Amino acid sequence: MPTPKRATRIYTPLLALLLSTPALAGLPVHTLDNGAVRATVTEAIGGRLLSFALAGQPNFLRVDESAGDPAAPVDAASGNVGYLGHEVWAGPQKQWWVHQDVNPARRAEKAVWPPDPYLSLARYTLDAAGRDAVAVTSPASPVSGLQLVKRYALVPGQPNSLRLDVGAINRRPGEVAWDIWFNTRVPADTQVYVPVAGAADVRIEAAGAAEGLAPPRTLVAGGLLALELPASGQAARRGKLFAQPSAGWMAAFRGGQAFIVQFALQPRAAIHPDQGQVELYQDADPARPDQGVLEMEVHAPWQRLAPGQRMDAHETWTLLPYAGAATRTAHLAFLRAQARRLGLDGL
Repeated sequence: MPTPKRATRIYTPLLALLLSTPALAGLPVHTLDNGAVRATVTEAIGGRLLSFALAGQPNFLRVDESAGDPAAPVDAASGNVGYLGHEVWAGPQKQWWVHQDVNPARRAEKAVWPPDPYLSLARYTLDAAGRDAVAVTSPASPVSGLQLVKRYALVPGQPNSLRLDVGAINRRPGEVAWDIWFNTRVPADTQVYVPVAGAADVRIEAAGAAEGLAPPRTLVAGGLLALELPASGQAARRGKLFAQPSAGWMAAFRGGQAFIVQFALQPRAAIHPDQGQVELYQDADPARPDQGVLEMEVHAPWQRLAPGQRMDAHETWTLLPYAGAATRTAHLAFLRAQARRLGLDGL
C-alpha cells in the first residue's frame, strides 16, 4: 500500500539560522551545544528535534516550524501538520487507527494517515533541560495507548554525536503491540546510502503514479544502496523504499556535512512484516529543488506490551565536515575512511 503524500514546504538556510533563537514563532526551544555540533529541541509539537548542524553550518534537517499553530488543541480528530524535523511514530502504519475508539470513522476506514496526534503534535512535559541533554514525556495517547519518553543528549567523548533515546510505555489496561519508529526529515536533494546484502532486500512502493510522478530509483552495488536523485529535466519522484539493512547505519551527504545515523541492527523477523527496518520516503522534483523532502526512517522491533510495560530504542547521530565531491565514489571513500572509528560495518 503506497504511503500517503506528505505536505511539502520550502526550506531556506535562513530558517536554519533563525532556529538558533530561543523562542521562534512561539515555540519553546532548548539548545544543545558543545562547540562542535548544535541541536535544538522543543517540548511543543510532539517533543520534536528541530535542528542538528555542525558549528557554523546550516541545519541538516528539513523543518517548517511555521506549518501550524503550536497552541492549537490536539485531539483524536487532529490532522497531520507538516512541521517536519525529527519525530517518533508507532508502527505499523496500517494499524494506526485500528485499535482505538476515540475516532470511530478512522477506525472503520482503517486510516493510514495521519499519525497519532497525541505523539506527534501534542505538547510534551519538559522533564529536564541542560546544555548537554533534554528530556521530555508525551501525554498518554488514547489512540495508540502509548506514552513516549524521549531524551536527546550530546555524547561524552564524541563531540560530533547526538544520542536519541526513546521509551514507549503501554498506558492501557490491556495489551498493545507496536514498534518505535524514528522519522528524520532532510531536504530532498540529500544523497543517502544504506548497507544492504543485495537488491532482494529492497522493495519500492510508488506513491505518485496518479499524478504522473515516477517511483524512487536505486543503485545497489558493492553491498550499498544509493537512492538516486532525479536529474534536471527528469520527472519528479515520489514513493517509499523498504530495506532490510546488512549493518546498523545509514549515511547522508549534503553541502559540507556528512550525516551518519546508527542503530541496533535487527533480524528481519523482529520487524513487522508491513515495514522495513530502514525506510526512505522520497518526494523530489528537480524543477522545484527547494521543495520536497526525504525521510530517513528506522523501525525498532515490533513488540507486545503488557499494561505498564516499556520498550526502548535509540539512534546515534554523527555529523562530520565533508569537503569532497558530490559523487558516489567520493562519498564511499569518505565513509570507508571513517568506518573503523565509527564502527560502520559492511564497508
